[in-house]
Parts: sequence; structure tokens; C-alpha cells
Amino acid sequence: MTDSTKPAELPHKSAEQAQAQLLKAEKEQQLALSTGETPEQRSARYERMFRKLDREGKGQLSKQDFMSAFSGTLGGSVPESHTLRNADSLVSNLVDLMDTNEDGLVDLSEFQSYLELTEQNLVYLFHIIDDKGDGKLDREELADGMAAVGLGDMDSDTIDDFFSALDRDKDGYICFDEWRDFLLLVPNEAGSTLKAAYKFFVEELDLSSEGDVIFHRDVLQGLGYFLAGGLAGAISRTATAPLDRLKVYLIADPVEPAKAAAGSAAEAVGQNIAKNAARAKPASGFVSGFMARHHVLTSAIKNIWAEGGIRSFFIGNGLNVFKVIPESAMKFGSFETAKKFLCTLEGVEDTADLSRASTFLAGGIGGVVSQFVVYPIDTLKFRIQCEPPTGALQGNALLWHTMKQMWRNGGLATYYRGLWAGLGGIFPYAALDLGTFEVMKRGYITREAKRLGCENSDVKIGNMAVLTMGALSGSVGATVVYPINLLRTRLQAQGTAAHPQTYTGIMDAYHKAVTKDGYRGLFRGLAPNLAKVAPAVSISYLVYENTKTMLGLE
Repeated sequence: MTDSTKPAELPHKSAEQAQAQLLKAEKEQQLALSTGETPEQRSARYERMFRKLDREGKGQLSKQDFMSAFSGTLGGSVPESHTLRNADSLVSNLVDLMDTNEDGLVDLSEFQSYLELTEQNLVYLFHIIDDKGDGKLDREELADGMAAVGLGDMDSDTIDDFFSALDRDKDGYICFDEWRDFLLLVPNEAGSTLKAAYKFFVEELDLSSEGDVIFHRDVLQGLGYFLAGGLAGAISRTATAPLDRLKVYLIADPVEPAKAAAGSAAEAVGQNIAKNAARAKPASGFVSGFMARHHVLTSAIKNIWAEGGIRSFFIGNGLNVFKVIPESAMKFGSFETAKKFLCTLEGVEDTADLSRASTFLAGGIGGVVSQFVVYPIDTLKFRIQCEPPTGALQGNALLWHTMKQMWRNGGLATYYRGLWAGLGGIFPYAALDLGTFEVMKRGYITREAKRLGCENSDVKIGNMAVLTMGALSGSVGATVVYPINLLRTRLQAQGTAAHPQTYTGIMDAYHKAVTKDGYRGLFRGLAPNLAKVAPAVSISYLVYENTKTMLGLE
């Protein structure tokens, strides 16, 4: 065959262009069928969305415009579960993708072009996932679609929650309008829109009454999240270990060598002198009280340093890090199980439809189960921290010696001393934490709505604001239940070198604490406990996010 008789061949690039044009035409046809709109009607809808965002009529949108007015863009109030409501970085990425001329602003043309392309992709994905071809997605189809974008290891309850967030009218199906409204403004930069939306839907941090961060159920969803949560928890707890060590030292209230040598007579004389001085100079009470507290802290730091330098501040940290994953896994695993059980009692099928009281109860059950599981580790940690590190036994040798000694002294019961005190503080802490958070959230929304001149439903709360309010509400709860935690810790540490006092029970511990130091003595160690909250939350969040990015979990 000569060259003149060979069939004409399209260049490879032209074939790709033709295929792309066919795919584009198919998407446009599917979009028209799904929305029932002409291109002109669709363009007008995009313009209405733009005008709602552009409240000042500037003709251009900044990132702040998206941040402050997002909830009105879809023709109604966006539910609190929507992806962009609490996702500053997601909104920022969205604007960057729309801003094709890179001037920092989005005009109507850029806005319409982006939404047109995104909606075409969404309708195409919708029809791919819609295996039954009935124009709506059920739970099974959504689960299959999530598996197709790499989210196949999600547990059943998590998929149920995500499905419920998309199913706005709660009819058991996701129509295209619900699908589009939830995902249209989720940026899709080198990845799946569905995956990006899900990532921001489930993400959360939780704070314990001890000021430690516990990760959300993400840690149950796969090895990558497991590693990210574990690493963030380990780094966070290690960074705040000196504050934890100082807190336990103050709770144990060890007898200093000089005081022990002085004897009871000298102690009595000293108390009389102190009382007379207090009566002679009542006006200096605040100053003297401040100086006394300052002296207690500095003295504690010096004594810990004298025991072994900087290493003394990290005694017991290994055990604290060790319990990160089991604590998180048990808390949220039992939380999900409890929610499912309570669904049967309330007669509802979806965990998202549980009453607020049942959800609160499920959270409390999760806290009880997780504390019961890790309680022996806590007891062992406290007793090691209250033993002198300068002795012959250190490190792992001290660990094994302490474990054997505890077993000989009372078997398994020794590991659970003070358990009921610990469990008794869980529900009050959760109620105070949640209640304080809701009060701060409502106050923030009301203030911002007044400042911006908009409705409360239009106010968006950023990630940092949520983290700050969570840390503050957790601190309030931790402060109120702190006396319970102090008594529990003393029951766990009783009979050690730093805390030789023994007790018959929690009431005995309470009476002895109040008799010795008054009611203020129930708050010994509170300052370092609260001081570690902010760094714990910040470090955990930053490490968790960056680790997920490194592992490609974004």
C-alpha cells in the first residue's frame, strides 16, 4: 500500500480533543436533564448566587465575602453540617480556584465559569454513582461512591451521618439538587469533591478533663488516620509533659526534706507565727497569698529538677503517650455503639436523628468505657511519678517493679483505686463542656451578626474560633471537676514516697485534704493543668493536619 492509499489518521492530540468535546457535550446534556434548566436559566441562577454573596454590590468577591456570607448562597439557609460552614482553608482554596486572573478577587464571569464546570462534573459523578438509574442515590449507592474515591474503609455509622447531612428533606434518598447544593462550592483541586467534602464533615478534636487531646473517630477509619492521630497525640502530650508532671507533684503534696526533719513541734510553732502575722497585716493578704502560691510553684519546679534534671519532668510520659490510641479508639468506638443502641430505644433508624439527650448520654458512655480501659495505665503512671527517681530503680526497671508491687499489694483492685471518683466526674465535665461551648457559640454568632449586619444563620464560625471555644469550654469543665480528679489521683498514688498518706475511700481523702489545706487545697495543681490546654490543642491540631497532608490523606 502506497502512502497515497493509506487511510487518513487523526493526530493523537486531535483524537484526545475530540474525546474531550464528546465528554463535555455528554456532561452538558446530563446537566440540562438533571436540572431542567436552559443554559440561560442556569446562568441566571449563578448570577443570583453571586449577588447574594456580593452584599455591597461591588461586582467582585473577596475571600472575606465568601467567609461572611456563605450560608445564603444556595437560595436558603445552609445546615450547620455543611462542609464550608467551619472550614476557612476550604473557602480560601475555593476562591483561589475561581480567581483565574490571580488578582485576589472573583468577578461574575469567573464565578459562573467555575460553577458551570463544577456542576457538570457533579452531575456526571451523580449519574455514575446512581447504579439504579432512578435519578436519586440511596445509602448503598453513596457508600459505593465513597469507596470509589478511596473512602471504602469508612464505618457504617459514619456513612449514615454523611448520608443524613446530604439528605436534606430526610426522605431516605439524595436527589440531584441536594447533591449539588452540598458539593457545588467544595473546591476540587487534584482530588475528589466528594472526598474533600467528607474530610471536612467528619474532622474534630476532643479535650479530656485532664487537658489532653483525644482524636475523633477518624483514628478508627484506617492506618493513615491512626498514625496521624497517634503521632499528634504523642507529640502534644510530650510537649506538655512537664506541666502534667508539675500538676501531679502538686497534687501529691510531698513533704519536703527540711519540713520532715523539723518535726511536729516546729510545724506547730510555724503555724502559730503564720496566723499571728496574718492577723497583724490583713491588708497584705492578697499579696502574701500570691507570693505563697508563687513560692509553691517555684519550689515544686526546683524539687523536680533536683530529682534528676530535665528528665524528671518527663517521668511517666511514655505511659501517657502509650494510651493515646486505645483511649481515642475506645471512646469513639463505644460512642458509636451506644448511639446505635439508643437508636433502637428511641425507635429511629439514623443516628443523626437521635435526641440531644441520647447523644449526650452516648458521649458519656464513651467516656466511661475509655476511662475504665485506660485507668490502670493512669494509676501506674501516677505511682511511678510519685516514686523517687534517684533510687536504684529507674526507667523500665522501676516500671516493672511498680507493677509487681501493686499486684502484690492488692491485685487488680490496686490498679482501679479511685475508679468511681473518676467515673463520677465524666458526666458533669461533659455537661459543663458542652453547655459552655454552646453559650460561647451563641454569643459569638450574635455578636458577629450584629457587627456584619446579617442574620444569625449567615454567620460562619472559623476553625480557630471553634478550637478556641472548645479549649475554653474544656477548661471550664476541667476546673469545676478538678477536686474530683485531685481526690482520685491521691487515691491512686496513696502509699508512695511522694504521697505516703493512705485512705479508706474518697470521703476520707476529701476530709483529710480539707482539714490540711482548706477548700483551696482541692485545687492544688489546677494552674499547670489549665496552662497545658492551649498548647495541647494547638500542637495536636497542627501536627494532625500536617501529618495527614504528608500521608496524602487530604
